[in-house]
Amino acid sequence: MWAGRVLHAALSRAPRESRAQSALAQLRGILEEELESIRGAGTWKSERVITSRQGPHIHVDGAPGGIINFCANNYLGLSSHPEVIQAGLRTLKEFGAGLSSVRFICGTQSIHKDLEAKIARFHQREDAILYPSCFDANAGLFEALLTSEDAVLSDELNHASIIDGIRLCKAHKYRYRHLDMADLEAKLQEAQKHRLRLVATDGAFSMDGDIAPLQEICRLASQYGALVFVDESHATGFLGATGRGTDELLGVMDQVTIINSTLGKALGGASGACRLGPLGSLYLHARPWRGLGGGGYTTGPGALVSLLRQRARPYLFSNSLPPAAVGCASKALDLLMESNAIVQSMAAKTLRFRSQMEAAGFTISGANHPICPVMLGDARLALNIADDMLKRGIFVIGFSYPVVPKGKARIRVQISAVHSEEDIDRCVEAFVEVGRLHGALP
Repeated sequence: MWAGRVLHAALSRAPRESRAQSALAQLRGILEEELESIRGAGTWKSERVITSRQGPHIHVDGAPGGIINFCANNYLGLSSHPEVIQAGLRTLKEFGAGLSSVRFICGTQSIHKDLEAKIARFHQREDAILYPSCFDANAGLFEALLTSEDAVLSDELNHASIIDGIRLCKAHKYRYRHLDMADLEAKLQEAQKHRLRLVATDGAFSMDGDIAPLQEICRLASQYGALVFVDESHATGFLGATGRGTDELLGVMDQVTIINSTLGKALGGASGACRLGPLGSLYLHARPWRGLGGGGYTTGPGALVSLLRQRARPYLFSNSLPPAAVGCASKALDLLMESNAIVQSMAAKTLRFRSQMEAAGFTISGANHPICPVMLGDARLALNIADDMLKRGIFVIGFSYPVVPKGKARIRVQISAVHSEEDIDRCVEAFVEVGRLHGALP
């Protein structure tokens, strides 16, 4: 009897295992077909392994000698600044490696409250709230703030995290054409029937290096009784006379209601969601990915920040920002508030690169921003030029679909204050040489 039951169980298990293996084989076939289509389109993205700390000069696995890095969002060079590193080490030693908890349980330390207060002072706002990443800040804001009675009006090229954050809320959604103020006004007129109206835009758009016309956006918002939200991830620390961002650059600090930004770029390079273009959202699920250990924040009215502490899901369900990241970011803000010399240096070097590249015959998107997209159009061309640039000691990356629209492939060069003039000149020389080799220049 017992042997019969064992035999019966073995026989019934065999079809289940066969079906599972068949399903796995089917999955493998689908995945390989999709991967091969990516390779065939010339949009395959390989990860280059850096074997040194982040900075203007790095070492890359498989590449001989030192490499000049023109890829990082390390706009002010603070990720390798000795005072920032020492601050992180001191904080790590005093407060530990992590909190092992979310903020409202037992994950709030005095350094978190101090950094939030410092962020609010820096942006001249009432209060601020920290998140593991700016992706989380964008995921948490709209759902907590807006209801089905409200409306949100979003630039069509806003970052994926803004797009996904808006998807999570129940507000009525309007998308206006990129930087098109006539279209925004038409959408605002249409949205007058809703309780709250929130205009959402990136301050500086990370793929094209262009800047939102905040003066006009704020004028329209005032005319139609709307609020203004700006994501300043590619502006905080270096745009504006003292690095406060695009609202300072364009003179509307008192008219922007809410600012989200990151600690993961100019403010020391703490980890967090990397900000790619809006098409990145095609591959994200309904609940966005949560960055590990990095740093993002919302700053604005005190009552809004209090509401986010009660209702923002990424804040309530994510572990606290690690002490070392807090210490680094706090020191980075101190350095910025003491002097704007680093900001001025970066602006001068950005102008040097842009003017030389345009004089050589390249098309550089955007204006006066250290994101300098070298527009090439063809994905395979961008990939090949980037590979040949690495052979000449220059680290740049080609961007293609789905990160940018089809036909808009480019190499995104990013200038840092810690690049020397010689670094920039060498980069331009390599672009000219490789561009001629591949027919991108005559």
